[in-house]
Amino acid sequence: MGRSQESFNKKEVRNKKEKKRKDKEKKRLARKNSGKGNSLDDMIAYVDEHGNITDTPPDPDKKEEISLEDIQISVPRGPLEASDPVRKGTVTYFNSSKGFGFITDKETKESIFVHMNNTLEDIREGNLVSFEVERGHKGLVAVKVQIVR
Repeated sequence: MGRSQESFNKKEVRNKKEKKRKDKEKKRLARKNSGKGNSLDDMIAYVDEHGNITDTPPDPDKKEEISLEDIQISVPRGPLEASDPVRKGTVTYFNSSKGFGFITDKETKESIFVHMNNTLEDIREGNLVSFEVERGHKGLVAVKVQIVR
């Protein structure tokens, strides 16, 4: 007599797949026979006057008229500030052999990249400097950097 070509593991995998398929079919039939269908009215949700999602429609008596001029589509502009373009900060890191470093702004405490081509005089770590900021390829860049005396 010949041995079966199926190993125990193959039989087990096949039986698991068959059981999963039967369970799925049972669930589908149970949903179908339960009678609760997903009608359009069951799926509709409303937003109340406070912005909360609810299943009851809004009251037409509480309807409020809004003029078209009051609707703002874009981000509102902030107040225009005449800020001084010259900032002050401390050189936290500067590598003269590589030619770059970082300055920490006194007001915003953010770290700003500086290249030695943008310095008006030689700077070192710990120097108090004044500088202007421009947008570079990878972020803010300090230009016109000079030591404050």
